[in-house]
Amino acid sequence: MSDDEIASSESGEELRAADGKSVAWWQLHRRLYNWVVHWADTRYGILALIILALTEPICVPIPADVLVIGLCLGKPKRSLRYGLTCALFSVLGGTIAFSLGLAIGPERVVDLFDTIGIGAKAQLALDIYTKYDFWAIAISALTPVPYMIFSWVGGMAEVSLLKFVVISVIFRTMRFGGEALLFYFLGERARRLI
Repeated sequence: MSDDEIASSESGEELRAADGKSVAWWQLHRRLYNWVVHWADTRYGILALIILALTEPICVPIPADVLVIGLCLGKPKRSLRYGLTCALFSVLGGTIAFSLGLAIGPERVVDLFDTIGIGAKAQLALDIYTKYDFWAIAISALTPVPYMIFSWVGGMAEVSLLKFVVISVIFRTMRFGGEALLFYFLGERARRLI
């Protein structure tokens, strides 16, 4: 689909670029992705990683893995630094989202998520927390399951903050540290594994 064609978002609303042309929702996501990746080739890469890792659990739709991998590809011997920095700031961002979920409360968080089209996912996350709070945190911290939603909902569900932070530290470090270790030990050969 070209920029000139009318494109609809998942909610059916038309999206427009700055020049007024219609843009498919996936094209906007791709542009954001490309913008994030470009930071790996700049001297501000680590600062961009800190900002992305901190904001991803709160509101950013691009996973920090994208930038971690880009940085690790560029400088494999600094991979551990990148992975641990990402894990630390991701948990800090998750803690902020958790606190916002706790402060705002369940009804308003679901309403907020409804406005961006993911209210049903927030409700599902709340149901999962009710049954499996440890595993809900662990799986969202380790896998592509949206850590953002589970961070907000963890506060909403009034899960223990200490439990949330400890589990997040362990599993976010496993995720980003694991990626970093691949590049540290395999260097350029790790590219084939992605």
